[in-house]
Amino acid sequence: MAVSGEPSVHGEAPFPVSDFPVSAANGLVPALPELIALRRLASRGNDPRRGRRGVVGRAAAVQRGRGMEYAESREYVAGDDARHIDWKLSARTGFTHTKTFQSERERVSLIVADTAPALYFGTRVRFKSVQAARAGAVAAWSALRDGDRVAALCDGGQGGLVPPTGGTRGVLRVLDALARWYRAPPPAGDSGLQAALEQAARLLHPGARALVLADPASALAVAPAVWSALSMHVDVRLLLLVDPLELEPPDCVLPLSTPHGRMQLDLASTPAREAWDAAFVAPIEALCGSLPGRRIQVQVLSSDDASDAWLAAGVQRGGR
Repeated sequence: MAVSGEPSVHGEAPFPVSDFPVSAANGLVPALPELIALRRLASRGNDPRRGRRGVVGRAAAVQRGRGMEYAESREYVAGDDARHIDWKLSARTGFTHTKTFQSERERVSLIVADTAPALYFGTRVRFKSVQAARAGAVAAWSALRDGDRVAALCDGGQGGLVPPTGGTRGVLRVLDALARWYRAPPPAGDSGLQAALEQAARLLHPGARALVLADPASALAVAPAVWSALSMHVDVRLLLLVDPLELEPPDCVLPLSTPHGRMQLDLASTPAREAWDAAFVAPIEALCGSLPGRRIQVQVLSSDDASDAWLAAGVQRGGR
């Protein structure tokens, strides 16, 4: 499918919008105007929430400074603000101590995009890849609403990393990348989701947020130690992209076209359904059972769900 007016994010010129018609994609490939229009979903979302590492929007930095959150007390030195003297500790130790506070800086929200070939498939409403791009766009707009700098990271060699940037321009850079990454399956030699998560763990500072958009099989293939390393200092949410057919296959014989010719899959037979469940359902159950123990929130988003349904505590079916 041809795309005219290819968007660019380089230079200082105003960010151009592709003239790719929103309706022309028809759920097969994401269009940049479609992702931009999703800003309305983030604007009607929940108010900034308090997570286990504080209030969404501003994150505690590693540096000590004049922030609002208490960090530690140390002995008073000449020049310290007398208003911050820790009187209780000073009385207890016999030496004057002063309180120090965490300085504040904009938090980084990173979107990690799995581009496994299994995502470029769908039977209802849109491809899983398009749903991934749309969910990532909702996340980017939500990060802007919360005052975060937004970044994106792809698991393949497709232009790789969108550095953290604040404001609308930062969001548009991420949306442009999502539209490109999910336009077609990656070429051979894709480095895989695990490599992207390892890079994310190296790049992100404590207090950052990461939304991982992934096919269940890709996420299950990631070593548990990699998940643990990422979630040690970062709030991680894993969004598993699925299709209704994968979760609830019909109880019938399906004709299929394969590179080796046509075949029939008898989903009415017990062995076939067991193999189907092992391929599509078991990875989801394994991830939902293991990753929450590693402080990772796992949610499932179907291709026919509302693209912002994951913002709630649980995905609710039936939206478009």
